[in-house]
Amino acid sequence: MKPARIPQTVAAPGHWAEMPWGEYYREALERQLKPWLTKLYGFHLLKIGNLSAEINTEACAISHQVNVSLTGNPIQVKADPLYLPFAEKSVDACLLAHTLPWCSDPHRMLREADRVLIDDGWLIITSFNPISLVGLRKLVPVLRNKIPYNSRMFTLTRQLDWLALLNFEVLHQGRVQVLPWTKQGGKLLSTHLPALGCVQYIVARKRTIPLTLNPMKQNKAKSRIPQAVGATRQYKKPNA
Repeated sequence: MKPARIPQTVAAPGHWAEMPWGEYYREALERQLKPWLTKLYGFHLLKIGNLSAEINTEACAISHQVNVSLTGNPIQVKADPLYLPFAEKSVDACLLAHTLPWCSDPHRMLREADRVLIDDGWLIITSFNPISLVGLRKLVPVLRNKIPYNSRMFTLTRQLDWLALLNFEVLHQGRVQVLPWTKQGGKLLSTHLPALGCVQYIVARKRTIPLTLNPMKQNKAKSRIPQAVGATRQYKKPNA
């Protein structure tokens, strides 16, 4: 298995429009995520990365939405996504829209999101599917250094394993095909061949198992040694 962490850093695009068919990818993701955005609630939503900042999240009930990135526009907090300047358990939801494909250390990125999320907080991840038309074009040597083919494409199964290690519960996962040259935009292929969808997304929640035992239940769980049948206490005659 290839390591997730790499020494070199690949510059992420500042806007969806910088990649071929980027606006189509963004619109397809917005359609898929809109039903889930309506379910988010709380006080703070982090949109990590330049591409996350351009995702339309008006359907989300969380009013305080913060865009975090090192460069780009629009951003409210200028910071490295690998070192988020927020306290532990202070954020209700995190959006990583195609942030992992251009991240040098995806594991750390997910650990940072896990650190700042509250218990039962929401995490939404989107990325490119390596088993798709976009993934196949990445094999062409001429295109490897061009956006979006210079990104790292992780399979959905691999990302699910990462989330399982962090104790996230995956509520929904899916793939969608984007074909700009057709009127239906790949809807037919997305319905009948979802595994080949070029864009994939995951909706998960942070679950925390309490480690503090309930004293009431702990006392009931203690097993008592029953008294042996016919046993008597030893009687010692007092001195006269």
